[in-house]
Amino acid sequence: MSTSQPTSQPFDLLEAAAEHEQVVVCQDAASGLRAVVAIHSTALGPSLGGTRFFPYATTQAALRDVLDLSRGMTYKAAVAGLDLGGGKAVIVGDPATLKSEALLRAYGRFVQTLGGRYRTACDIGTTSEDMDHVGRECDFVTGRTVAHGGAGDSSVLTAYGVLQGMRAAAEATWGSTSLEGRRVGVAGVGKVGRHLVAHLVEEGADVIVTDVVDAAVRAVVAAHPGVRAVGSVEELLTAGLDVYAPCAMGGALDDRVVDVLGAQGTRVVCGAANNQLARAGVDKHLVDAGVTYAPDYVVNAGGLIQVADELDPRGFSFERAQQRATGILDTTRRVLALAQADGVTPAVAADRVAEERIRSVGRLRGVWVPGRA
Repeated sequence: MSTSQPTSQPFDLLEAAAEHEQVVVCQDAASGLRAVVAIHSTALGPSLGGTRFFPYATTQAALRDVLDLSRGMTYKAAVAGLDLGGGKAVIVGDPATLKSEALLRAYGRFVQTLGGRYRTACDIGTTSEDMDHVGRECDFVTGRTVAHGGAGDSSVLTAYGVLQGMRAAAEATWGSTSLEGRRVGVAGVGKVGRHLVAHLVEEGADVIVTDVVDAAVRAVVAAHPGVRAVGSVEELLTAGLDVYAPCAMGGALDDRVVDVLGAQGTRVVCGAANNQLARAGVDKHLVDAGVTYAPDYVVNAGGLIQVADELDPRGFSFERAQQRATGILDTTRRVLALAQADGVTPAVAADRVAEERIRSVGRLRGVWVPGRA
């Protein structure tokens, strides 16, 4: 049975997690499980967020990532209009070698002990099939396969929502939601990026891709012969893009990248990756470089909307979830309009929208307790 364990640097953990309601570290020696669940806020309802399985270089790197990601989930759910809070989990290790049924089921038993305050789903390194294993030990799992009553691959509506956000950013920049003829560079063509490429091809965009996994690039190019591939993000950034879509890990937008985008005349950044801004202030740097930034947690909320629909007492409906994800177009419009009206960056405007909803709708007691109305 998975058990909570103290960290080697508990005071560092307490300081880093100062904004969070709860952070729990667990391990199961028999299966090799080492995981962290971070619950940032349950002011709007139980927290929901995916489980990332990744070979972090250090425990501190894993902790930093789960804290940042869970905070982003709070804001994502709030902006999307969901009655959910923000949580996230990370499993430390290489999923290609460490992942097993035993580990996933041990993880499921651990999540079960949280009593529904955290509900899990897929993320980088985990799949719907993995959630089926987790769900054999846990009642609080979303994103399971359709065969097991779930919503299936949440990357489908994540990509669809990013497309809606990109169309809104195009409208704010060029006066039209059309992406036809626009050169779009997609960095990362894994679970979400490959679906986004398909949407962009349908829109008539000129698509260029890159990924550190050669097989992922080959699969996308084979599926869409008109798509071009380049060997690195650096090469992609200098390909004369109209739109840059970071769809891999976080921290993709640092000062150097923004300088390159500005010098190349790229006008829009809109992608699926979480926590794209590498430091505070990069959002202002984007504005100064003449780049419209569609905030990541606004545009990538489609996957959360998809798995959240599993919690509907009527059962999951893809059509209903897709209709709600279509609303990301108007949400992004609202955020970009607020940024313009208030003279702030889109990132600040998005935070204001989220924080206002948390204040106005958040539960009076501030913490969601299982079984409480």
